[in-house]
Amino acid sequence: MEVVHKIGRRKTAVARVYVSKGTGKVVINKRDLNNYLTTASLQYKVMQPLVLTSTQNEYDVKVNVYGGGVTGQAEAIRLGISRVLITINPDFRAILKPEGLLTRDPRMVERKKFGQKKARKRFQFSKR
Repeated sequence: MEVVHKIGRRKTAVARVYVSKGTGKVVINKRDLNNYLTTASLQYKVMQPLVLTSTQNEYDVKVNVYGGGVTGQAEAIRLGISRVLITINPDFRAILKPEGLLTRDPRMVERKKFGQKKARKRFQFSKR
């Protein structure tokens, strides 16, 4: 099996995911998973597709990710890994789809409007 490449996105984070046969090593931006994502919940999010499909020790994952914050990046990586696993084995779709791991979350930050403090918040109104 050669290297399989897919892209995952979330908010403004973009993750390019490269998966190849290996021992289960996850490298994000040339750093180990535990060094790049320090909290256990974010590490779980990244590993979730591999754990659900029982392939965490079969593939090496190399990721280039930029933009957004750590949570957006972790969820972008999760989507990328899920897309790669489906390319490798289409049977994984039945496992990943009910968990919602194949859905690209479309929620983005709403833009600030002129004449207002933020997107929805307005300046204080004075009646008199």
